[in-house]
Amino acid sequence: MSSVSDNQPCSAPTDSASLSQWLDYLLSIHPTEIEMGLTRVTEVAKRLNVLSPQSKVITVAGTNGKGTTCAMIESVLMQAGFTVGVYSSPHLLKFNERVRINQQDVSDSALIAAFNAIETARTLPDSATISLSFFEYATLAGLYLFNIEKPDVVLLEVGLGGRLDATNIIDADVSVITSIDIDHQEYLGDTRELVGLEKAGVFRPECLAIIGEPDLPHTVLDYAAEINANVYRVNHDFNYHLNGDTWQYIGANCVFHKLLLPKLPLANAATAVAVIEQTWPSISPKDIMTGIARASLAGRLEQVQDSPKVLVDVAHNPHAAKYLASQLQQYKPARIIALCGMLKDKDAAAVLSELKGVIDEWYFTDLPVERGLEATALAGMLAQHEPPQKSSHFSSINQAWQSLNANITTDDVVIVFGSFYTVAGFSELL
Repeated sequence: MSSVSDNQPCSAPTDSASLSQWLDYLLSIHPTEIEMGLTRVTEVAKRLNVLSPQSKVITVAGTNGKGTTCAMIESVLMQAGFTVGVYSSPHLLKFNERVRINQQDVSDSALIAAFNAIETARTLPDSATISLSFFEYATLAGLYLFNIEKPDVVLLEVGLGGRLDATNIIDADVSVITSIDIDHQEYLGDTRELVGLEKAGVFRPECLAIIGEPDLPHTVLDYAAEINANVYRVNHDFNYHLNGDTWQYIGANCVFHKLLLPKLPLANAATAVAVIEQTWPSISPKDIMTGIARASLAGRLEQVQDSPKVLVDVAHNPHAAKYLASQLQQYKPARIIALCGMLKDKDAAAVLSELKGVIDEWYFTDLPVERGLEATALAGMLAQHEPPQKSSHFSSINQAWQSLNANITTDDVVIVFGSFYTVAGFSELL
């Protein structure tokens, strides 16, 4: 694809336009949802003067666990008195969730101001108009607002891969890889070695590289050695252990005993603590323990109803599904019922395989997006497994929930999962 667009399909929003109108515009001006590469977005970032943040920057990559790791680092830093900006994606209910400062989503007006500035920068009168994807526009908006607010620390959650992701236009002070598994094969490759190399692209020479993936492809360490990154690796440089209802963290320079268990995955908590103890060694154990224990993130094994118990989780690939299955085991022997909707570009068969041993009944739903996988296809995949499991399929999340809700008791546990779209659609029903 060309780096410029000569014919825009519609005019930029007016000064009185709403955030919703701006988002519709951003979706209309770029023909593809994802376009890898940093040339276009870097040029606009230069024009906006956002390439050299005055904040300390931590970039977080990984197949799963990026958002939860960012949330826990953010929580600890806030507990210790730092100001913190976080850029993340995708959002569940409101676009504003993608940019938050001191744990508050930015306002519509702030985002509109950022979009106006980006639109001006990409359409300079004496230059060809630079085409930006929706994600690139969102990333630049976050950087623009952080440049104005100047928080002490900025956390950038990678959208896809790392090396060619728009967040990687910024040279991070600390880079993180939370986990590595096969996902987005068409962009990142079909082996863990290729995926790992793409994620390692966020590393910087002489800078700290925290790695929370225990089964590390050699390509990650090869690249780190090539650029002389300072690797700090789980099960080598730091470790963690679960001890009943507390946990222990063992780092190169510290040991934290009897930490309160987090609401979020323990592996990501350990990775977050590794970032803190290596980057801010003066933060007290109390602030670390409190920050980790208090951290939460919408849509990550989040309980949204008590009786019957209803949980939502954005798990959408086999790695995440395996973790979800392990967490659901705690609710047995209760009957566990799943409401599941997935996208076509995910390994749905492998996801169902990871969960078939813990789910007792399935309610599959279509999703209201072009990428949505038909509920009948999900039911067909499940039918391939032995022994057979009970399932139903529906054309909407609302229909699936109405049917499910009519057939459960207060003793059952419901898990809604499979995609951000599934969790978001379900959340709107509550």
